[in-house]
Amino acid sequence: MTLELFDYSPITERPQLTWPEGKRVAFYVGLNVEHFLVDRPSTSIWPLELVPDALNYGWRDYGARVGIWRIIDILDKHGIRASTLVNSMVAEHNPQIIKAGVERDWAWLAHGSTNSILHTGLEADEERKVLTEIVDTIHNASGSRPKGWMGPALTETFNTPKLLAELGLKYVLDWTNDDQPYRLNVPGMISVPYTLGLNDLGLFLRGTSGPEFLQMVKDQYDVLRDESEHSGRVMALALHPFVIGQPFLAKYLDLALEYIASQPDVWLTTSDEIAEHYLKA
Repeated sequence: MTLELFDYSPITERPQLTWPEGKRVAFYVGLNVEHFLVDRPSTSIWPLELVPDALNYGWRDYGARVGIWRIIDILDKHGIRASTLVNSMVAEHNPQIIKAGVERDWAWLAHGSTNSILHTGLEADEERKVLTEIVDTIHNASGSRPKGWMGPALTETFNTPKLLAELGLKYVLDWTNDDQPYRLNVPGMISVPYTLGLNDLGLFLRGTSGPEFLQMVKDQYDVLRDESEHSGRVMALALHPFVIGQPFLAKYLDLALEYIASQPDVWLTTSDEIAEHYLKA
């Protein structure tokens, strides 16, 4: 099967990409704000099929109860607005998080209904209905209509970008294959870079330490800044409150964002603003 959603485009053969005020690296925090079901296997620290799954559910639920509030304090400290990848069920189950994000003018991206259900196996008419409900729920809760999408565990169907465009969305994060935005073969839709490399969930489940995470963030920025001498780059940092929100790791998030925010060449922004700037340019 040939993928027709986008064309191959080497980063060495594109027009120059510039950011506001001559900044070289557009940096955003992709904050995963998710709701999980207690009777479904999902992101697990121990892969056991338990019903109810107190072991894994409790670990995940720590993010909504405690971790998110620790992260909010750190983001506020460094003047960073989150690009919030939010499950629509959060609006019902954790409205205080939505309220906190609205007060801080976070960007809101549709991230499925719950991370316990992947966005797969849907026929077009059924998917249109599901996506409409997700987008409308987030819009009603936050007061802002989502412009971007990232599926639970980065899942889509072949129809997802087209159906999102029908709903007025402008970009997806699911295709983590670039350091710059690029146009999809769906009118009006683009891909904005997200990251599996600098993603706390994958890193820390593989045993990465806090100091190693800090050095990785610094190295990622430094290399992208050097490469962006003639054309801008995007740096995404993917966070999950039940992971990086743990006290022994949050300390290193604080230090990492302190480093990023101190850089003269960085544009501290959101994925919404990156997409808007690219589409205008």
